Amino acid sequence: MEKQIKYVFLLLSCIMLVSIAQAQRPLPGQNQGFPPNQGQNRELQGDPDQERGDQTGRKKLIDDSTKMVYGPKTTLYFLEKDIKRNRMKKYEVDTLLDNFHYYEPNAKSGWKFQDLGNVGSAAKPLFYQAPVMIGTTSGFHAYDLYYNSTDSMKYYDTKSPYTSMNAFYGGGNRNLLDIVFARNVNPRWNVGFNFHTIRARKTLNPNRRDDNLAEQNAYSLHTSYKSENDRYLLLASFSRMLHNVNEQGGIISPTIDENSLLFAYEDAKVWLRNSRASDLRQDIHLYHEYELVKGWQLYHVIDRRNQEVTFRTNLNSPDSAFFNRFNPERFNNLDSTFNNNQFLEWRNEVGFKGDLGPIYYNAFLKYRTGRMRSPFFVADNGFTEVSVGGALRGDISEQWRFEAEGEYLFPDAFRIKGLFVSPWLEASYTKALYRPTSFQQLARGNHHRWSNRFANTGLDQIQGMLKIDGRYFSIRPNLTLNRINNYVFFNQEQQATQSNAEVFMVIPGVRSSVNLRKKLFWESEVYYTLLEGEGANNFRIPSWFINSRVYYESPMFNDNLYVQIGIDGRFRDDFFADNYNPAMQQFFLQDEFNVFAYPIVDFFINARINRTRILFRFNHLNINTLQQPGYFVTPYYTGLRRVFDIGISWPLFD
Repeated sequence: MEKQIKYVFLLLSCIMLVSIAQAQRPLPGQNQGFPPNQGQNRELQGDPDQERGDQTGRKKLIDDSTKMVYGPKTTLYFLEKDIKRNRMKKYEVDTLLDNFHYYEPNAKSGWKFQDLGNVGSAAKPLFYQAPVMIGTTSGFHAYDLYYNSTDSMKYYDTKSPYTSMNAFYGGGNRNLLDIVFARNVNPRWNVGFNFHTIRARKTLNPNRRDDNLAEQNAYSLHTSYKSENDRYLLLASFSRMLHNVNEQGGIISPTIDENSLLFAYEDAKVWLRNSRASDLRQDIHLYHEYELVKGWQLYHVIDRRNQEVTFRTNLNSPDSAFFNRFNPERFNNLDSTFNNNQFLEWRNEVGFKGDLGPIYYNAFLKYRTGRMRSPFFVADNGFTEVSVGGALRGDISEQWRFEAEGEYLFPDAFRIKGLFVSPWLEASYTKALYRPTSFQQLARGNHHRWSNRFANTGLDQIQGMLKIDGRYFSIRPNLTLNRINNYVFFNQEQQATQSNAEVFMVIPGVRSSVNLRKKLFWESEVYYTLLEGEGANNFRIPSWFINSRVYYESPMFNDNLYVQIGIDGRFRDDFFADNYNPAMQQFFLQDEFNVFAYPIVDFFINARINRTRILFRFNHLNINTLQQPGYFVTPYYTGLRRVFDIGISWPLFD
């Protein structure tokens, strides 16, 4: 597999070099058809100083000194969700320093995921998230955080070849590499690719330098095309990820082995050394639309998605001690475990959309079919789903709008959502009835098996946010209210189960940004979670969740160097966090291990020289300064010890 990856990477590099060699000058006649303050999705604002017209009306990208001025304002990207909603927005590629030191996927989320303390480890959202898909999904979402889905693909419109190389070297050999390339073949056709790798060494008891916990190789290809008369548009992409994990099972409890220490890190005693998990995903996606008459389009979406999830272990090795204690059943094999689940789905969606003045409308018919396959199933667990839906949006003005969307899945599931946006308030309401996952319904693993016929889960969600802005501050008080019934989860016995009780979540919060001095800033977000109802114990969310950051930023050396220097702090209240089962690749409830409250402080420096960005981050600055010598993120999985990270982002615009 490594040899195949090298060949693919070599081929893509050759394509990129040839493209750059062929496109060193502008294409004639080419036109452009938490944490707070992320700044990654900035809409393009026109800059007349960057484009000068000649007497023929064509635009040049050369200033009066004949210096090339390719850059973020000539390299734009757009998203399918905006195209589908008839909101053609083009965004500049991100060259800001804000949050650049948040390079890991969990950090980019504002630390709102519970993982196993390392890049590439299994992760789940810390807060409950309303489902996007109301139909059947695989149920294997532990590595969603690391996948570049075709749903979120960036499509580019560039006036020169664009290459972005991002390399991050985390302490303890937690390394990530991202390469992005895009170029316009002509003014209407763009092609590009993304390449991602993760090589994260074990933070618990590695036995050699390259004893990795997680290894990922992922790439995606994308293209966009628009016809000469602007009536036909096509977006197509392919994404593939192979994510391999050497599972460890967590630290052996000192109550089981008196020689085991909870905060020994590289000398920790762990349960597993011969157990492997993998998640292979391959998605093909195509969206295209045709404008029949002015303001009225037909569109079609087709997807083929494949996911294969595997877990292997040798039960004749010392790893058997873990399963003998926690998962003693042997349903399929006595001497080894091979759990394999293959989920395949096809989706077709056809619809029409258009604009009537400030009103946008959309209606669609969606057909999904798929199946889950496992070696120990008597027959494939298949499904066929048909749904209808639509959307409505009203742009009252640039600052006032409303949106409504809905989908009905025959015969018993639906989702409706309404959104209101004004200069001082945003409010939304979501009501949904969504189906359990395929894995929750049927499983035939070596240590777990069940066959369930769960009812659909119900959700009512209200969200609101006030916008309060002053000259030197921005405050966003917000509130989320959830009512959930018939929730499906994995209980303390690691079995899929459904609760008949309701749970009510009240989550007030506030996000703020304050300019303390001209160059000194303080940003923070605080959330409090209150769980009520008979089903409250089925959700494990810390009562308090806090992120805060104080930093100094300033240009230096005649604006040739721009720096941010600051301190990050984050805090989660103590709670009985879900435990993780590597054989099922699922998080489950537990009532024995309290992941105690603990503040983490990091020191960071972000710097930009021209458009090249570099970061330095000193993690867990406050280790060994409190009552506990460290902290846990999941039962028997410690968070990072004190390590030093560096990273660089190098964009090329020609």
